[in-house]
Amino acid sequence: MRLGIFGGTFDPPHLGHLLAASDAFEHLSLDRLVFVPAAVQPLKAGRPTASGADRLTMTRLTIGADSRFDVDAIEIDREGLSFTVDTLRGFARQYPSAGRYFLVGADVLSSFARWRDPQAVLELATLAILTRRADPDAAASWESPSAERSGPPAGSATDAAEAALQAELARRATMVPTRRIDISSTEIRDRVRSGKPIHGFVTDAVAAYIGSHGLYR
Repeated sequence: MRLGIFGGTFDPPHLGHLLAASDAFEHLSLDRLVFVPAAVQPLKAGRPTASGADRLTMTRLTIGADSRFDVDAIEIDREGLSFTVDTLRGFARQYPSAGRYFLVGADVLSSFARWRDPQAVLELATLAILTRRADPDAAASWESPSAERSGPPAGSATDAAEAALQAELARRATMVPTRRIDISSTEIRDRVRSGKPIHGFVTDAVAAYIGSHGLYR
């Protein structure tokens, strides 16, 4: 079995998420792709957010009856902060013989060394890097992540360890070309708050749920 794991806040989930999942499903020849809404998200002043239960429901409404996809509440159900390594360990216990692929955006790679137990992450799943097909610099952006980071200066032991980890990441990750879709959850929340329509940004079922539950007002 080839299993894709797609984490995110999904606040709200939109058509861009759905298309990226479809591209990954086909490119990686997956048997199933699971959406995993995050439990704890950073709250910023002045930004309306939905509860974990609401985001879980909206994610389920987004995939509807599509048999390729599923939604897992592993992070919503788990208390405290959700770390990728803990989520992947959960999937490894549930699907010990599966080929596991964890979907991430190319922008996270420059900070990968500062994830909790990044070596274990690489052992538990192949990182599937979602890269826009129209971006000519996509390959360079993940093979040579940004040098900007907090921590010890170049030349330190920590810096060398991070460089070694990035080299291993380049060997063990795989690229997933996706289409360029300029939709963001932030824009959708702003449109709702401003009273603008969100048809074409989210599925009709999610738009109806947002309206009936008064989210992002």
